[in-house]
Amino acid sequence: MQPVAQVSGASRVPQLAGARPDTPSTDGRRARWTEHRRARREELVSAAVEAVRIAGPDFAVEDVARGAGVSKTVIYRYFSDKDELVDAVLERISSAILLPRLLGELAVDRADDTARLRAVVAAFVRLIEDEPALYRFAYAHAGRSGRADLVAATEREIAEALGALMAARLAEAGRPTSPAMTWAYGVVGMVQLSAHWWSGTRSVPASELVDQLTALATGGLGTLLPPRPDRH
Repeated sequence: MQPVAQVSGASRVPQLAGARPDTPSTDGRRARWTEHRRARREELVSAAVEAVRIAGPDFAVEDVARGAGVSKTVIYRYFSDKDELVDAVLERISSAILLPRLLGELAVDRADDTARLRAVVAAFVRLIEDEPALYRFAYAHAGRSGRADLVAATEREIAEALGALMAARLAEAGRPTSPAMTWAYGVVGMVQLSAHWWSGTRSVPASELVDQLTALATGGLGTLLPPRPDRH
């Protein structure tokens, strides 16, 4: 009998040409495909935002497909259902439209508290005027069970930023900072609810609404916050 050949170590399995999944070329194709899907998904979200602007909060997936020049089947390759598409639109409104405007104004170091508050209130009111359909869309989906709540998330981010500014002012004056978040949420809630009521009634001009809300907010905070240190 012929001796059986001995193979040391693990058994050798022949490799098929081109069958190595971790080659750089395969990784590159995977990365390009991932980026393509991400970019395509963002394009569809943009089409959905435009559909909201045109059709209103009750837009249909057909509206998005028509605007993007694709079929509904293509939409559902990137979104499992309409709820996921709605979540993506809400996220886009928050990250690209709402928060940049409001946090941007809040971050500007203006001459006094009244000027800073007026700028933020005015930015919010302008948003209602500039993007009425997107504003209605956000509120139409507020409080959805188990889904993203753009309104609550935006209120939280603005209140946290405002509260941090108030806390810093109190700390500079050697006073307890614990009231800062209560006051911040109070101001944000007051402005949000009043502006939302106004969006449906338009009972006064926008500029007058900004004046009224600014006066109310600064009237209260003026008695609570210490004056700003003299910078001269």
